[in-house]
Amino acid sequence: MESQALAWLAAGIGAGMITIGTALGIGKIGSSAMESIGRQPEAAADIRGAMIVAAALIEGVAFFSIIVTVLLIVLTGE
Repeated sequence: MESQALAWLAAGIGAGMITIGTALGIGKIGSSAMESIGRQPEAAADIRGAMIVAAALIEGVAFFSIIVTVLLIVLTGE
């Protein structure tokens, strides 16, 4: 039972760190993109597209990490 409690704790801490990291990463991407659009308004469409792709890649990594934390909980429950 103690190992299961530690797994739940680790999964909770991991999920929190993943969420914080994802938020910071996407915030930095958005900030940099808006700054770039302010400097070069004619390239707004290209910058916006690159920003969306980069944000999607970060979200993908976050989803895989959350799946790992859920698997940690499920597999230690046996």
